[in-house]
Amino acid sequence: MSSICIITGSSGLVGSESVAFFSKMFDKVIGIDNDMRQVFFGMNASIAWNTDKLTRNYPNFEHHAVDIRNVDELDKIFSKYKSDIGLVIHAAAQPSHDWAAKEPSTDFTVNANGTLNLLELTRIHCPQATFIFTSTNKVYGDTSNQLPFVELDKRWEVESSHTYFENGIDEQMSIDQSKHSLFGASKLSADILVQEYGRYFGMNTGVFRGGCLTGPNHSGAQLHGFLSYLMKCAISGEKYTIFGYKGKQVRDNLHSWDLVSMFWHFYQKPRNGEVYNVGGGRQSNCSMLEAIEMCEEITGKVFDFSYSKTHRIGDHIWWVTDLSKFRNHYPNWELKFTIKDILEQIYETHKQ
Repeated sequence: MSSICIITGSSGLVGSESVAFFSKMFDKVIGIDNDMRQVFFGMNASIAWNTDKLTRNYPNFEHHAVDIRNVDELDKIFSKYKSDIGLVIHAAAQPSHDWAAKEPSTDFTVNANGTLNLLELTRIHCPQATFIFTSTNKVYGDTSNQLPFVELDKRWEVESSHTYFENGIDEQMSIDQSKHSLFGASKLSADILVQEYGRYFGMNTGVFRGGCLTGPNHSGAQLHGFLSYLMKCAISGEKYTIFGYKGKQVRDNLHSWDLVSMFWHFYQKPRNGEVYNVGGGRQSNCSMLEAIEMCEEITGKVFDFSYSKTHRIGDHIWWVTDLSKFRNHYPNWELKFTIKDILEQIYETHKQ
């Protein structure tokens, strides 16, 4: 087994979970993270605290405050370790479709050009390595909003007669002819690049299209980090704003540990240019209204929120992931955490 694992966005939610997990599997874990999250969402969203925590807790972790758009600085890292690099997990991103509209060029260069830099350096220096990319279900745009929905008391749901979607949305949904948001477009560009490096160059590349990825290490903000920010507001009493769809919009939520466990299974038996939808599926999903009720139950406080009739551009009415493809390829993988588990963990972390 190769001795080096490189993780971008290493102080973020998925990146830090990956550091904790893979530090046990590799001699050295190289983290690349320049805390752009505070640029995107303000000082309250800074992940500097997590960088310090990782540096203290994992002796074989080495942090580099490098921008993934800076190919020269990245090359210094890749050229140093070359074939010793066995795994590259690319979790760095500009993650908000609202923020992307403010600075489209920054969004695109981080998400698309940054990914190209990492793919090309992997191909040049360590083509045998497995390259894992955290993509997004926003690559499908708002196509899912064309599904036949019925309005229930606290959520939207797909009509029961459409049994194809009884397990959720799979990888066959079209990525074309829909409104993606600029964020969705930049991530789709990166998504296709990762697929192409796998199919064209024969590299081991995997695309993991997540929706709401979450966990206790999430530095949630209003524009990104649904459950984390929701619980922050529940604890602090800060008013929360629901944007559109009567608060009945549905999201499945995947704990970062469960996602990183998927990475581990893929790394042990990689494929060329494979794509997976990843999320909580039918086991772990909720509407906004249902999530608020759970927050009230956990905190014992009445949740203060307002409602805006205007929904976010390109936002999904309903998204539940069909995990069948990944489970067929990796039958030993199991989902560990439910929505309730996740919210309780976030509460225990943030109440302090």
